[in-house]
Amino acid sequence: MIRAVLFDFGGVILSSPFDAFARYEAERGLPEGFIRRVNATNPDTNAWAQLERRKITLDEFCERFEAEAADAGHRLDAREVLALLGGELRPEMVEAVRRCSERLLTGLLTNNFVTVDGHVDREGEMGAVLALFDVVIESSKVGVRKPDPRFYELACRELGIEPGEAVFLDDLGVNLKPAREMGMSTIKVVDPHQALAQLEAVVGFPLR
Repeated sequence: MIRAVLFDFGGVILSSPFDAFARYEAERGLPEGFIRRVNATNPDTNAWAQLERRKITLDEFCERFEAEAADAGHRLDAREVLALLGGELRPEMVEAVRRCSERLLTGLLTNNFVTVDGHVDREGEMGAVLALFDVVIESSKVGVRKPDPRFYELACRELGIEPGEAVFLDDLGVNLKPAREMGMSTIKVVDPHQALAQLEAVVGFPLR
């Protein structure tokens, strides 16, 4: 029986940053998919991973990330790339969270970072949305990030559930794999409408 629904943030509740990455690459004459390839190189130890675990400062990230990009053959501005992460709230997903919160436990599982002014990125615009969740797990606060299994174990402990009692939505297959191996039901969000239809089938009640 499903007792909890776990949502990723960017690419699920927010529009995908990958679209913004693609526009940036096209504008700067970078190869398509370049930013994602940089992030996929040494994914547990690279600058992005260190920033999301709050192991390095924002300035250190910028220096390291730009060096990683240069090693991969191209120059970019790290702060410009971080600015692409804002995204837009997806109203249909926010409504689904609201309906889930009325009947089930809800959790927000996000890899994020602390901005220069000390606030977690995008937290301000989440406002009322954050209030819908029983638990919010942020990599920058707990020092662990997806796809580390400890991230999902922490969410389950906070919610008081077993993995098999949860369904998890994320836009990255690499983040879904460990959750699925733990026993969670998983939904990869490519098209939000299709993902919501899948979630409705899992939870057994309308979300739209």
